[in-house]
Amino acid sequence: MKQPNAARMTPLLLAGPTAVGKSQVALLLAEELDGEIISVDSMPVYRGLDIGTAKPSAAERVRIPHHLIDVVEVTESFDAARYTVSAHEAVAAVQARGKVPILCGGTGLYFKAFLVGLDDAPPASPALRAKLQSVPLPELLSELATGDPETYARIDQKNPRRVIRAVEIIRLTGKPVQRAAWSVERESSASGCAFGLSRSSGDLRRRIDGRVDEMFRLGLVAETERLLECGLAQNPAAMQALGYRQVAEHLRGQRCLTETIELVKIRTRQFAKRQMTWFKRQMRLSWLNLAPADSLADSAIVIAREWKKAQNA
Repeated sequence: MKQPNAARMTPLLLAGPTAVGKSQVALLLAEELDGEIISVDSMPVYRGLDIGTAKPSAAERVRIPHHLIDVVEVTESFDAARYTVSAHEAVAAVQARGKVPILCGGTGLYFKAFLVGLDDAPPASPALRAKLQSVPLPELLSELATGDPETYARIDQKNPRRVIRAVEIIRLTGKPVQRAAWSVERESSASGCAFGLSRSSGDLRRRIDGRVDEMFRLGLVAETERLLECGLAQNPAAMQALGYRQVAEHLRGQRCLTETIELVKIRTRQFAKRQMTWFKRQMRLSWLNLAPADSLADSAIVIAREWKKAQNA
């Protein structure tokens, strides 16, 4: 099939839960389509968060250029607004080189920010946020349940940072957190170019458990120790990264290593389930359900073929 004109190339979006195989498929797609990969994950932007985020290796980054990885130090802030600007700049630069931008990741908010922008929420109030950080989480959840039952029902109630932000918006505006409606026109522009990878729950669980075991084997505990020395604990956003938070608690003596490893597996499986729920509700994706024996190379070929059809339509 004839390669589309570079000037018309629409970014290819590849989403799905953690450990589903997105990164490997994206590498194969980049080789098939002569593309570059733009990360759509909130944690690999931090330098040093390597093992726990399954960050692409140095060899993989030589093999295919990757963008929006290792952007800031663990003591710096990074949010969806900054991601939006950076991602659009990266896409434009990739297209200018005549390459295909492949946006690959599992952070739904970043996909949303890239596609349709962000909600019209007020900026953070440092004084109010500091006050809310001293309030016990159950009290914050109670206030959220009263002030915004819809957000209370869908928010990750174990994530203090997100709960604090939701309560902060309510107090600053006197209104519930607003969920921006998807722009049908802009979402439709990605139709045929946005794909999701999924697996059966049993298969994904095995992959997650294997990945977590490998992370600890590679030195996640030592990496977390180094990052804590560099100020990781002072960055609430970065400290939400799966694995690091639980290992930090282990290092403080809250649980033994065996229990910590099992807890990371549980939290990762719960996170993957939330990711799937979000993507199925919030994005119009062409889904590929992968079986354990399926070839990732074959999956990449299928996606590349569909992307080319959409380009030539």
